[in-house]
Amino acid sequence: MDSQKTGKFIVGSIVIFAIVFFVINIVLSTMQDKAKHVVTPESMTEEAIAERIKPVAEVHVGEPPVVVEAAPIIEASVESGEQIVANACALCHSTGMMQSPKLGDAAAWAPRIEQGINVLYDHAINGFNMMPARGTNPSLSDDEVKAAVDHMLSLVK
Repeated sequence: MDSQKTGKFIVGSIVIFAIVFFVINIVLSTMQDKAKHVVTPESMTEEAIAERIKPVAEVHVGEPPVVVEAAPIIEASVESGEQIVANACALCHSTGMMQSPKLGDAAAWAPRIEQGINVLYDHAINGFNMMPARGTNPSLSDDEVKAAVDHMLSLVK
């Protein structure tokens, strides 16, 4: 009886050894396959990067391109306060949008006028609460914004 147990033990050990051997063999071969397909990172030197991002080709159809000189920069004319109000401020101030005081509404403008003209100028130039800086037109100069404020105030006096 003892020899039967020993025989089963030997056969079981061989079977387990074979299974473990095949599993390890499969894992190692998979790792070797993965290692064969590893991509080495590309060089990060400036020259290598420039080479990778350069245009693939250049296409010239017809005659060579004509170089046109840029037009001289023309100074923008200073707009009047009335024009600025019509172009930038009226969108909100004509309707009272976002709690803005309506044009010509003395009661709505009174608390703001009490704060002083410099505060009104500062709020118009830099923005305040829902009032965007320069009335959503960043190209306006400080003097143009002040002219717009002066025009709006002239409508309530």
